[in-house]
Amino acid sequence: MLEGKSGRIDPRNLKLADSYAREVFGSVHYAPWLRVYTAFCGTFKEGWIPDNYYGSVVVPNLKGGYGTLSSMKTVSRLIFGSEGFPDVGYFANGLFFSHDNVAVPPEKVRDVMFRDSDRIVFKLDGSAQGIGIFVYDRESFDIEAIRSLGNGVMQRFVDQHPTLAAFAPKSVATLRVTTAVDDAGVISLRACFLRLGRANDTHVRAAGDVCVAVDLTTGQLGHEGYLNDWIAVTEHPDSHVPFAGTIVPSFKACIQKALELHRKVPFARCVGWDFAVDVNGNVAVLEWNGGHNDVKFSEATQGPCFADLKWERLNPAR
Repeated sequence: MLEGKSGRIDPRNLKLADSYAREVFGSVHYAPWLRVYTAFCGTFKEGWIPDNYYGSVVVPNLKGGYGTLSSMKTVSRLIFGSEGFPDVGYFANGLFFSHDNVAVPPEKVRDVMFRDSDRIVFKLDGSAQGIGIFVYDRESFDIEAIRSLGNGVMQRFVDQHPTLAAFAPKSVATLRVTTAVDDAGVISLRACFLRLGRANDTHVRAAGDVCVAVDLTTGQLGHEGYLNDWIAVTEHPDSHVPFAGTIVPSFKACIQKALELHRKVPFARCVGWDFAVDVNGNVAVLEWNGGHNDVKFSEATQGPCFADLKWERLNPAR
């Protein structure tokens, strides 16, 4: 598919990818993702991190159990002490709680959760890629349904900024900001892309989203976005709004918030932060991803993003 987009790939570049996998990462097992990046860019670049190397070597070595904390949606606000999370309540181990962790009796749950919002989003612990996410209004909200689903967080539905709503008004666009901690403890921005839902989506799902790289300095969207099969498009496939020329609203505020929050969990050495921007330009922290956060899209479109961090030295094979 990628070769069809870019034309035939120079075999010499693919050989470079294979050699780099063996010599730098210690195994041809890591070559396929390097080949994907090469096919996408039309050339090979030293410093790329294969997605499977990131998951099998970087994540356990530089995050350990600390990264898994992000899968527990009910404790994010406790960990960061930040009002930036739009949490309105939680369901955990058979009990409902308000956003400040006060138990709420069943007969009052609906009023508490919908006190300041007409719609809420329920996210299960461990939810990822748009799976385990449910959108409710006051009428459709069902306490027993929540009980049957399991532990998770309830967040107010963000009324998103019109610049972002123009692409897909039914689902809230999410800005993925990736930050990392180097060996000196310095935290820095490494990558950024915008995830957009499709016309009939209630929320962004990895199975059908549109991803657009974002310039790290200006916050401007790239000329092209990509479907989940890596097909390039210059406009949203449903609304036909072009990407070029659009600047993500409150971009600098999102970056500053990501760096600020990462300072509170520096022991998870690489984190993907998901932000939404509301109609007034306020930044909402939808979630943080301290486990195997997505690096493959950023490596392909903006990478190498992590070359100076020397993650290849973590390889036990070496």
